[in-house]
Amino acid sequence: MGASRDVPFPAGYHHLREQQVIGYGADAFDAAATHLGSWGMHRGAGLDVRAETPTAVPGSSVELRWGVGPLRLAFSCRVVYVLDDPHRRGFAYGTLPGHPESGEESFVVEQRPDGAVVATVSAFSKPGRWFTRIGGPAGRVVQKVMTRRYLEALAAAAR
Repeated sequence: MGASRDVPFPAGYHHLREQQVIGYGADAFDAAATHLGSWGMHRGAGLDVRAETPTAVPGSSVELRWGVGPLRLAFSCRVVYVLDDPHRRGFAYGTLPGHPESGEESFVVEQRPDGAVVATVSAFSKPGRWFTRIGGPAGRVVQKVMTRRYLEALAAAAR
């Protein structure tokens, strides 16, 4: 795992990449990076987070839950790498057995030389369960909606 570092992503998967300017300056960068690394982005996007560690570290597992009652879905992932550079921070996780998708997703916050803070969500995935195989394009819509929610949560943290 860790293939989300490479471009192009592996063949045979759906590829996603969304990017958004979420703020400006060192304070916005630090706030967004801290929010991201401590699972705040996922919580801000409406997910219940049950993580082995308070921050994303390589090898740690996280279970993300979404929905209500019997319609609640659980998504288990393992952190495959962490980025901790002066102007670029983030992490990626790979899906674990039972996840609706099979693949990897990365979340990166970067402060560019002009001061702009940019958040990027990238993923490669394919259906991992019977209901996501049957659901076809609906899974892509859900993934797109969650990506937008992740970016909005990071933008709110950077303010």
